[in-house]
Amino acid sequence: MAWMNFYRNMFQPGESEIELGVRHYMKSHGKKVARTHRHDWLILILLGAIEIVLNIIHPFYRFVGRDMMDDLKYPFNDNTVPVWSVPIYAVLLPIAIFIFIYLRRRDVYDMHHAILGLAFAVLITGVITDSIKIATGRPRPNFFWRCFPDGKDNYDTLGNVICTGKESDIREGHKSFPSGHTSWSFAGLGFLSLYLAGKIKVFDQKGHVSKLCLVFLPLLFAALVGVSRVDDYWHHWQDVFAGGLIGLSVATFCYLQFFPPPYHNECWGPYAYFRALAESSTNPQEGNMMNGFNLHTMGAQALVQRPAIANTAIVPPNQSNPDYSSSGDLERGSN
Repeated sequence: MAWMNFYRNMFQPGESEIELGVRHYMKSHGKKVARTHRHDWLILILLGAIEIVLNIIHPFYRFVGRDMMDDLKYPFNDNTVPVWSVPIYAVLLPIAIFIFIYLRRRDVYDMHHAILGLAFAVLITGVITDSIKIATGRPRPNFFWRCFPDGKDNYDTLGNVICTGKESDIREGHKSFPSGHTSWSFAGLGFLSLYLAGKIKVFDQKGHVSKLCLVFLPLLFAALVGVSRVDDYWHHWQDVFAGGLIGLSVATFCYLQFFPPPYHNECWGPYAYFRALAESSTNPQEGNMMNGFNLHTMGAQALVQRPAIANTAIVPPNQSNPDYSSSGDLERGSN
């Protein structure tokens, strides 16, 4: 059962964190954190609006000739990983883990910055991915059956395709590069992987290789999503590789904006936590009011100090000692 205790204690505060003795609750610090980052949330809304627009406008319709169709005649299959499932495992699942860790550690800075960093990672990745999709207009491997559902191809005098399929299928058929499924997966799950690496201190030089397994698990799932895009013939392998690179790169940048690197000694907490800790140390009275448990801490310290005082021996004054001064001498001010 030792391994169960090991994983149960992974998300518990370490010794250095317990010594700090500071927790920041949603009720006491939530409004302050949200107010400090209100401009970031506004930019996040703007990114969301841009992402919606990018999914509405038409992509560039690249020239597709007869001789190119040999590489674009793969079957038009359904998605193994549906589009609606991507936000669930790439966004909602990490947020659920962030909330779980907040309930264990009670640090609103950690939860807020994790959610904000994740949202930025996913939306920035989405804007970059869809912008490149629209500008490139690369045909998908199943473009032939999107363009000619009846299997009868037709071309104009220049040799370009004259598609007879559904407009929505044709439009999506020009959005192969890069893979959106893959980039979103590596953005969300890559951010989660970095977050877990910091929380469990994977690079603490203690040799717990099992911690690496927990960190690699989200990345493995993201990689399998990318593989499914090639297996379903919705993307070329170059699309998946580029999407994974974009998502993981953006996730790393966004994570390091809020948290120290996983190999740092203080990787377990966000930068804002340590700033708030420094501010509370410069104003102890304010820190006592916000922490909510300082009275208990002070009582514990008194209990620790009391035995030391009780065990101190009371040495009677030595009248023969020439350096001794009586109480009368002290009252008279004599030496």
